[in-house]
Amino acid sequence: MLVRYEKGHKELSRHRILEVAAERFRNDGIAASGLAGIMDEAGLTNGAFYPHFHSKAELVRECLGKALHDQLQKLQDALRTGGLDAVVETYLSRAHRDNAGKGCVFAALLPELARQPEETRRRFAKLLQSNVGQLSSALSAQAHDSEAIALGLYATLIGTLQLARATRDTALSDRILAAGASAARTLGRQGRGKRQSRRRAARTRSTRERDRHG
Repeated sequence: MLVRYEKGHKELSRHRILEVAAERFRNDGIAASGLAGIMDEAGLTNGAFYPHFHSKAELVRECLGKALHDQLQKLQDALRTGGLDAVVETYLSRAHRDNAGKGCVFAALLPELARQPEETRRRFAKLLQSNVGQLSSALSAQAHDSEAIALGLYATLIGTLQLARATRDTALSDRILAAGASAARTLGRQGRGKRQSRRRAARTRSTRERDRHG
């Protein structure tokens, strides 16, 4: 007997698989997350996996794309509402530290991503560059060499969150969050300071030129 599904069923099933897999990967890791467990939690049979994805590696790449897209939206929202300080406060919060399944895919999966196939690592690098580019664009009006500042901020935020999670349930974890937040804000101010120094120098040169020709 042929089973007919309502229109949109396939898209809904794919979305559900991605949703469950993304949270599983971030909570338990890629290697420890089996397809059978993912499909069971999604409420689907194992056979329903292959009409959507050819392999687990493809599922990982698609999850990365979705997770980083969602993460980029959150980054943009935070930048619009509160600037860099809002990004730092949100990213290095206790709530983010304690909820890896819904949090940053970079912090949760970096060690495993380094061991993924080349195609997956290239996809990750492209998506990371896109996110860095968004932060760099937001900083460009304030910071000289905004891409370098954005890369430094990403490295500081992600490394801080990973260390804080590794020491969770200890007083050290909260201290790591606070220290990382302070370092990230200092880096942001340093970038703004360099930009302002260049502007002051340019104004000084302009004034001297006017005086010389006045």
